[in-house]
Amino acid sequence: MDRPHAVTRAAVALCLLAAGCSRADPPDPAPPAASIAWQSPTAPRPSTPTAPRSSSSSPGASASPPPLAAASLTLLDPARPLVATTREELLAMFPVRAFSEREIKMRGSPSLFLEKNFGPGTQARINQGNPELAHHDLDRAACLRGLEGVVLQTEEDARICGAPLMVPLRKGKRRPKACIDVFEFPNQPCELPFVWVAPTQAAAVCELQGKRLCNQDEWIAACRGDPEGGKDSVYAYGDELDLDACNTNKPGRKYGGVVCDADSAKSAWATCGTNTEPAGAFPRCRSRMGVYDLHGNVAEIMTRMDAEEGGWVSQLKGSAFFYVDVHRKHDERPHKDDKRETYPDHCAHDPRWHVEPMNNAWHVNYHLGMRCCKTVK
Repeated sequence: MDRPHAVTRAAVALCLLAAGCSRADPPDPAPPAASIAWQSPTAPRPSTPTAPRSSSSSPGASASPPPLAAASLTLLDPARPLVATTREELLAMFPVRAFSEREIKMRGSPSLFLEKNFGPGTQARINQGNPELAHHDLDRAACLRGLEGVVLQTEEDARICGAPLMVPLRKGKRRPKACIDVFEFPNQPCELPFVWVAPTQAAAVCELQGKRLCNQDEWIAACRGDPEGGKDSVYAYGDELDLDACNTNKPGRKYGGVVCDADSAKSAWATCGTNTEPAGAFPRCRSRMGVYDLHGNVAEIMTRMDAEEGGWVSQLKGSAFFYVDVHRKHDERPHKDDKRETYPDHCAHDPRWHVEPMNNAWHVNYHLGMRCCKTVK
């Protein structure tokens, strides 16, 4: 994500869940990422044979359940258009948890929030971008072929996380404290990520699913952590910058036409293409934890505790499809001759773009999406 492409939506008169303005407070921050060694059955295994991991540290524990193959992927229609054209299609891509009568009475119906916040054709609603301007090089069929046979979530992961397509963030043999979505929201394989979502809205969307926004430490750990306990990697896919590993190599000049004017949300909708690709379409863009697209596609909203602000603030991380235009290696210093600001998109990069208190964070963009996490109970 880069600063010239910054759009701020004016705060709207919208409560998080329809009639109410409360939200679930984020959990305590995760331990420092550098001290965490992750273990997850979803991650690729090293070439050296290892003994099967048991589901418990006790000698008599039974082995972990076998991997859950991505059989459900065959149910997806490869001929279905990539971009949703109705609100109903957008809302069908993610589940909403059950709300009690008391919750609905106190906070309003979630259906009203969904109706007011999701919809195609405008920058004022959460959607997949302006289809009139977007360029998608890969179709759903190609994405599905690339994911065929890939284990996205094991039965043990599903049991721990209590939700589909999430993997636990493990710390050695200790009980995991959180899980993270495998894909960018709506967390569905081979769907385009959603954009035009503000942090305050994103927190509510995660809450509707029984989840929450990830905090920065969780995101970093999912990006660079080794499930086998090895050293952290610089990028999700390795230690060297590779602009072709993820959807990060789409220079703005490639498509020509209208020059992107991101001065306002309205001008960005009219001139800036959301040139995303289906989630999971880049097989190498997968962390050792089993999480896709932590680099590229869309930048992601998360949270960070800020002592100066005295609470939780929005934190934007990752890069977008045009990262090639602003890229810099993690160990490279800026060049004085650079015509625009560059930044290193390594896992631990800590940008401070559009920092806003989470109860009033309304920055949106044509290349900014989200990803949810969930506290393990």
